[in-house]
Parts: sequence; structure tokens; C-alpha cells
Amino acid sequence: MSENNRFKKIYMDGAATMPTDPEVIESMFACLNDKESYANSSSVHVSGRDAMQKIEKARDQISKLINANKEDLIFTSGATESNNLAIIGSAKFCSDHGKHLITMTTEHKAVSGPFDYLEKEGFEVTRLRPDTDGLLDIKQLKKVIREDTQLISIMHINNEIGTIQNISEIASICRNQDILFHCDAAQSVGKISIDLKELPIDLLSISAHKLYGPQGIGALFIREAHKVKLLPITHGGEQEMWVRPGTLPLHQIIGFGVAAKLAMTRMRQDQILMQDLNNYFFEKIKVLSDIFLNGSNESTYPGIINIRAPGINGESLLLLLEPLCVAQGSACNSKNSEPSLVLRELGLNDHEIQSSVRFSFTRDTTRKDIDFALEKYISAVNQLRKNHPSNANE
Repeated sequence: MSENNRFKKIYMDGAATMPTDPEVIESMFACLNDKESYANSSSVHVSGRDAMQKIEKARDQISKLINANKEDLIFTSGATESNNLAIIGSAKFCSDHGKHLITMTTEHKAVSGPFDYLEKEGFEVTRLRPDTDGLLDIKQLKKVIREDTQLISIMHINNEIGTIQNISEIASICRNQDILFHCDAAQSVGKISIDLKELPIDLLSISAHKLYGPQGIGALFIREAHKVKLLPITHGGEQEMWVRPGTLPLHQIIGFGVAAKLAMTRMRQDQILMQDLNNYFFEKIKVLSDIFLNGSNESTYPGIINIRAPGINGESLLLLLEPLCVAQGSACNSKNSEPSLVLRELGLNDHEIQSSVRFSFTRDTTRKDIDFALEKYISAVNQLRKNHPSNANE
């Protein structure tokens, strides 16, 4: 490895956050620099109305990305808030109709956390385990549905292993049994096609920074939002139909809208790139023995790859990979020492979990980046196996 490459940062943690697209940044700076566009969008004067027009333009851009009515989209601070509002708000609103809720054990903490809270509030939660490739067993889902089941929440693309759930079938089951269906689509919106005129999803969470937009802004789709099926979880204003109060961040929303518009035009190109990078990655890594994929071989998003090298010490591996930016599990869990719950639910033991690494690509990732990343990874794995050869086949 050359001296220049030794300290070259290569970012392969797109599942945690995508780099903000230059066009998005430009649109946000233009807004911030516009001396006539800093008004509060709730103000009734001309500057306030102008700000609201820009917000509605962005709302329209985002709605078109998912083929939804723009009146059904409200802005939030991100997918975490959207998930909390969708799950807690709908569960409490519909509590007279039943207090049984269903989700999966492999959901992001932004989903599992609200369900933990609702359990303490007297709701009953059924958490379904996936099969060994991370997919939900549809037959198992049908078995646990009860007369008092009022909400089911299943994420679209898993943030750690890239598994894609059969959202269409799950949503149809919910619709046929008059059960609200919420989907955490933070990892899928802007990456794969979502048509909410066709998919009977009631609540869908979106995060701008997962589709090359700014951090700190997201949205929640609420089907027929004018009927308001949610109780607000924050109070203090009439913005966003009284469901989500607070002054709207104009520059972030404009950036979100531009990111959504770009995603529509680049989605096919991005998908081809992700598949090419995925194929190239697995072709190059064949030189290593005893490397295993965590997740599904079939129903998976190609831009997220989670692999394990059994017997390798995970902490030592990450240190040897520096300055390569990859992850072990979700970024939300990275500051604690707990093994990945998602990988544990796939049936992996502690040693297998801690030897796992997630590579997740962006539209800026190149084959040269993969060459660099795998050079670092293969060297690190071989070094650790050489130091502890007895661990290689554990």
C-alpha cells in the first residue's frame, strides 16, 4: 500500500448516512443567503407566504418520489421522530379498538423503542423473529394476528443486513383485516421504487439524510391525513395539521425536496451502480476463505453488505481497517458494547457477531474504493488469522 493511501479515508457507511448531494447543498445555501426567504412560514405576510410556497414545492417533490398525495405528507426531524409519531400516535388514537401490536425483533431502535414505551403504557406487543436470512415468515405473521390487533410495523430494508421485506404482501394482509400498517422506509425511499398509490401502506417514515439530503429533516406519510388518525406526541402549535407542531426549517426542507427530485432522476442509475459494486465486491473477496454473508442472498438491497470472518476479533479488525469507514451493526448502537441484536436474531453467536462488518455504498463509491477497502480488509483478516490460526475455523 502506498504512503498516500495509508491515510486516505474511504467512506463505506452509507447506511448510517449518505453524503449530502452538491445540488442539495447549493439549494440550501441559496435559501440561507436569500435575504427575502428567511421568514417564518406560518406568518401571514408576503414573506411568510413565500416561504410556505417553497415548503409546499418541496412537499410536492417528496410526494412524487413515493407517488403519494402531498396533503398526506408532514415534515418531522427525521425517521426517528416519524416512527415515534406513527407508532405511539396511532396506537393511542386506536386504543379503544384494541391494544395488541405486532413488530419484528430486528427493527431499528427508532421502532423498537416506541414499542417498549407502549408496553409500559399497557399495550401488548408481539415481536416476531425472522428466519435465518432476516425475512419475516408471512405464515407466522398471520398466526399471531388477533381480533384486538390494531397496528403492525415492519421495516422495508434492514439497515444492518440489507434484507428487503415483502412489504406489498404484509400491507395487503393488514388492509384485508382492517389493521393499520406502518413501515420504516428510511433505508428504501429514494433507493428502490415505492408507489403508495399501489401499496396499501397507512404510515411510512422517511429520512432525508438516507437519500443524500440534509440531516435533521424527515417526513411521515399518513394516508388520508385530513382524517387525522394520530394523537400528537408533541404539543404547542398548529403546524403540520396540529399533528407535528414547530417552526418548519425552510432550508432543510428545500434541501430535502431537491434530494427527492434527484432521487427520482437517478434511481435507476444508482440501482445499476449498487449492483455493479456488489458484484465486484464479492468477486474480489473470493480470495478469502471462510467468509460468510449475513442476511439474504435473494431479497436484499445490493448497497448493504454484512459479512463475517469467524474467529476474528472484531475490535482488532476495525482498528486495522482504519481509515476505512465501515460499521459493526447500526450507528445508533455503536457507542455501546452490546452485540448486534439483528445478527443475534439471525442465530449468530457472540463470536460470529463481533467478527461481522457492514459495508454500505453510496453513489460516490467506485471500484477503486472497493479495491482499497478489500485490500485493507483481506490484509487485516489474514493478519488476525495468522496471529490466531486456531480461531480461523471456529
